[in-house]
Amino acid sequence: MAGSGASDDEIVLEIEHCIRIFKSGLVERYFGSDPVPPYTDADTGVASKDHTISPDVAVRLYLPPVATESGEENKKLPILVYFHGGGFVLHTAFNFVFHAYLTSLAARARAIIVSVDYRLAPEHPLPAAYDDSWEALAWVASHAPGGAGGDEPWLTDHGDFSRLSLGGESAGGNIAHNLAMRAGAEGLPHGARISGGIVLVHPYFLGHGKVPSEESDPVMAENVVKMWRAVCPQTTGVDDPWINPLAAGAPAIEGLACGRVLVCLAETDVCRDRGRAYCEGLRASGWAGEVEVLEVAGQAHCFHLGDFACDDAVRQDDAIARFLNL
Repeated sequence: MAGSGASDDEIVLEIEHCIRIFKSGLVERYFGSDPVPPYTDADTGVASKDHTISPDVAVRLYLPPVATESGEENKKLPILVYFHGGGFVLHTAFNFVFHAYLTSLAARARAIIVSVDYRLAPEHPLPAAYDDSWEALAWVASHAPGGAGGDEPWLTDHGDFSRLSLGGESAGGNIAHNLAMRAGAEGLPHGARISGGIVLVHPYFLGHGKVPSEESDPVMAENVVKMWRAVCPQTTGVDDPWINPLAAGAPAIEGLACGRVLVCLAETDVCRDRGRAYCEGLRASGWAGEVEVLEVAGQAHCFHLGDFACDDAVRQDDAIARFLNL
């Protein structure tokens, strides 16, 4: 219940049909919080299971049937450590939307997916989501050859750590970038490397000034700024390096700890031009890797989660599958 003072009833962020956050700390979420259990999907044969890493962090793993087909007992598959979107305030790795989407993606990409459930803001402000995601990545890395002897057989028996990638959409893309930057500064635990690359789908980045994609939907553009201030109360603003990797004073982006980046953009997404700028900044930075960009016409932010079987979503997932398997 909100506090008794009128100011406590003030709404600091409201996105229709999604979430309402009050100054008192009360949060009303309208979808995304209901989990579904792991199971083997009858259509694709993709199996899933959950693992608790710590009281704050858990993951759901997806294993496509190619890993266990007759004669393929020792087949090694690419690994994608995946961070869900939702502006750091919505969703769980265990809800129906992400379970259905990642089951489909695991089948299409023939890859092991480790989907991370991190703590949400504003109850757990940033850097909680970054720290939880790093803890999950370290757990995955413990299964690498020469690691700490991780005991998850799907990773030890079937994971190809020469093709380890990070990825996610929206806030999850932001997390993937920031973890790759941390890996560049500190190195991954257990000698693992982000050897595959990072996949940023409609990444949640901001910055000073206005860009054309934000002018296309001023209300949503304002909301994503309000959201950032709600999830990171101590932020310096839209040029905080966590939300603007190109800001003056941000860690040098050429320190990104991977050799390949795939950025997926959507034409009518308010975040589109920040994603374009990210690609341009990465190319101009002196970073020695390769940037691949896929932009889908006529689609909005995270359109693929609404219909991951539509032609544009399949095209996007095909690009991700190719990227993971190189």
